[in-house]
Amino acid sequence: MDLPLDDRLRIGMQTIHRRTEPATGPWLPTIDEMRTLVGLVDRCGYDSLWVGDHISFALAIFDPLLQLAQAAVVSPRLQFGTAVYLLPLRHPTPVAKQVSTLDHLTEGRFIFGVGVGGEFPKEYEACGVPIKERGARLTESLAVLREFWSGEPASHDGHFFQFKDVPMQPPPRQPGGPPIWCGGRSDAALRRVGRLTDGWMSYVVTPDMFRRGLAKIAAAAEEAGRVFERGFGTAHLLFTCIDDTYEKALDAATISLSQRYAMDFRKAAERYCALGSPQQVVETILRFHEAGVRHVILDFVGPYEQRDRQTERFAAEAFPLLARLRKGR
Repeated sequence: MDLPLDDRLRIGMQTIHRRTEPATGPWLPTIDEMRTLVGLVDRCGYDSLWVGDHISFALAIFDPLLQLAQAAVVSPRLQFGTAVYLLPLRHPTPVAKQVSTLDHLTEGRFIFGVGVGGEFPKEYEACGVPIKERGARLTESLAVLREFWSGEPASHDGHFFQFKDVPMQPPPRQPGGPPIWCGGRSDAALRRVGRLTDGWMSYVVTPDMFRRGLAKIAAAAEEAGRVFERGFGTAHLLFTCIDDTYEKALDAATISLSQRYAMDFRKAAERYCALGSPQQVVETILRFHEAGVRHVILDFVGPYEQRDRQTERFAAEAFPLLARLRKGR
């Protein structure tokens, strides 16, 4: 089947509160810093703002839903989303309530990106969730969310969760709940996306890998007899570093991402990042668009102090080159 993709390209940004690493002393982010960033993203004309999620990570990180609730107060225009929320680490019932609340606080401008993670096993240990169960728990949790978001008393009799006739009011602002976009690139994850979710979110893939993954999702959706009444979302989280030359951007991205993931990221940066001038980054975005991506989420890496400058420069120099795709048909 042909997945019903958006006719517009949208450009978002990843991360609200972020700390320069390595760093010493306490991390004390401020409301003014958040307000300044969200206002900048809005004024520059980006379409959305996203945050990631970890309970335990190599770097300091905040809860994503709380960050988005704070940020939504600043901008009445931007769309907000999680990229991605590690749903298997939590019981889906309180998550259903939190996400429904956030959908109201963003006035229906929320996309719930979910995934399984697994690269940091200690966070699964700390949450009392066997890491080998993360895929099965995500699948069942998706069903629980949908049941609570129906607006009717929810019942569920599954392997991990059981309850009967539980009301939860109010339902989300968006009928049926916010769109659920799921991450992952294994065959099992792609089948899950095609069978159960409203969109796919990728990262650390190439355009060719994205194209092949989308074909597998389409096959799974057709086999399941899916009908996408709200369309099908396709997003890619793109590590990006803007500089005057490719080499300078590669060096900065390597330092930043190696610290973030506690490994040498240089070869991965060469393969998966968009680096160099805004024009060079646009060339990468166009390849992803051709592969089927309709929502590019830029994660500007490099020194934190340069993020605002990268945000402004990309908007000023790259947006005009993408204007036709952003306008759509």
